[in-house]
Amino acid sequence: MKRFIVLTLLLLFIGVTADAQSRLEHLTVKSEILGVEKNYSIYLPDGYDTSKERYPVLYLLHGAWGNHKSWNRDGGGEQPRITDEQIAAGKAVKMIVVMPDATGIGERRGGKNMGYFNVRNWAYEDFFFKEFIPYIDKNFRTIAKKEGRAIAGLSMGGGGSVVYAQKHPEIFNACYSTSGLLDHRYRAVTSNPDEIEWLWSVAQTSPVEFLRYATTEQIEKLRTVRWMLDCGDDDGLIQTNLDFFAEMKREKVAVEMRIRDGVHDWKFWREALPLILEFSFPVK
Repeated sequence: MKRFIVLTLLLLFIGVTADAQSRLEHLTVKSEILGVEKNYSIYLPDGYDTSKERYPVLYLLHGAWGNHKSWNRDGGGEQPRITDEQIAAGKAVKMIVVMPDATGIGERRGGKNMGYFNVRNWAYEDFFFKEFIPYIDKNFRTIAKKEGRAIAGLSMGGGGSVVYAQKHPEIFNACYSTSGLLDHRYRAVTSNPDEIEWLWSVAQTSPVEFLRYATTEQIEKLRTVRWMLDCGDDDGLIQTNLDFFAEMKREKVAVEMRIRDGVHDWKFWREALPLILEFSFPVK
């Protein structure tokens, strides 16, 4: 009889475990600022639907010519699988992961309207901070304060994450840039002049330039954010990452940097994702 009870309880436990799962949704949000509906993907951790718990949020930005699905597609970032595995292994906390869309309307989703910054007739950065983050906090059970938010991104999204954290250090507790486009001098990432404009001229100042002209007060605020740079040793953007690292050190802003074997590709960024998850909200 005792053996029967133990077996029954074990089967019940297995059944509950099998039913419990994370989920990924592809949704839209209406933007009054942009005058359109913008896509986004959101990962909700196992237990979200059955608890009243609030969760920290990682905003995970895609690169140029990508979209909100780039980080979560098979062969791309494989975000749901990797996040599930990291949480199950106790290496990452349960979190919400939000992947916004910053695509353009040109060829291969490039060109006009591509990127994370305000440009003429397209105030994406205003949308992100005035509409998108408040919308996520209102509609999902987030920890809606600095310690409950982190931001990360790859390539163009790496640059976007750093600019956002520089301009709004009161919003994010951590920033992780992988293969980040961090300086104007590296516009040669594309030869298309229209795409060059939408990549960087829109940022007013690059992250490196921001540091060179930052006030004492701005530098003090940067010290309230945890910073991580991650770049491949054969990535064409490694020098801009080294430049940014050097400027941060010069200003005595704590920053970590990983130089790993790799190039500017999805293999490198998939391997970065576990590191991003661990760094954003360290397991206590």
